[in-house]
Amino acid sequence: MSDSEKIASVLVENGDGYAVITLNRPDKLNAFNAEMHHQLRQALDAAEQDERCRAVLLTGAGKGFCTGQDLSDRVFTPDAPPDLSASLKDNYNPLIRRIRSMSKPVIAAVNGVAAGAGANVALACDIVVAARSARFIQSFSKLGLIPDAGGTWTLPRLIGDARARALAILAEPVSAELAAEWGMIWKVVDDADLDGYARQLCGELAARPTKGFALLKQAFLASASNDLSEQLDLEARLQGEAGRSDDYRTGVEAFRAKQTPAFKGR
Repeated sequence: MSDSEKIASVLVENGDGYAVITLNRPDKLNAFNAEMHHQLRQALDAAEQDERCRAVLLTGAGKGFCTGQDLSDRVFTPDAPPDLSASLKDNYNPLIRRIRSMSKPVIAAVNGVAAGAGANVALACDIVVAARSARFIQSFSKLGLIPDAGGTWTLPRLIGDARARALAILAEPVSAELAAEWGMIWKVVDDADLDGYARQLCGELAARPTKGFALLKQAFLASASNDLSEQLDLEARLQGEAGRSDDYRTGVEAFRAKQTPAFKGR
């Protein structure tokens, strides 16, 4: 098969004001290899730069969302074991930083198993919606590894230290229902409804004042390291920026006129 005939590891579809990015290695349960990392970076960069795109939907093809690293992509030799630190620095860490800092809301539609780094990529998204059959697994300890792709940062903040430690050590699957009950994800929907619900949600977000979403993400990201006084100062600065936006003026004018606002996202 020539390069031009290879099936893309990541598919991109443009919706009405949003982009759908689909991890597309269904025969491998969408496990990451170097090519999929490269294509996903390109897709996210394109979505960030496209002014018509005001929200991003990330999902997986087939029966799974993503099972993390494709272990068949790891090469072991007697004198040179794989450098997992380099893999994280080159691929996973930039991916998590991109999702968290992206100026547009990123919605994960978890359509099946999300394991290892795949689980933590999903949990890095702004809103996580899962099919009822979905499962989240911190599978690292079964290989003698620690959670990566932000897992040791994200999990304790979502579900508390005790649960995060137990999941990391035991590597037990968490059902979508339990994940929602614990506050790990936003919502569970029936499998047949997942795609439609996620796209509807993206469409709704794309029609809202998305400049504010970008500032909101900045504020939440900084709150992890700021003390209260620093966060109050940041809120004042970001709110000042939000108040100077076209979206704020549009919202106030529409409220006063009792009309539906038409936000432009800038």
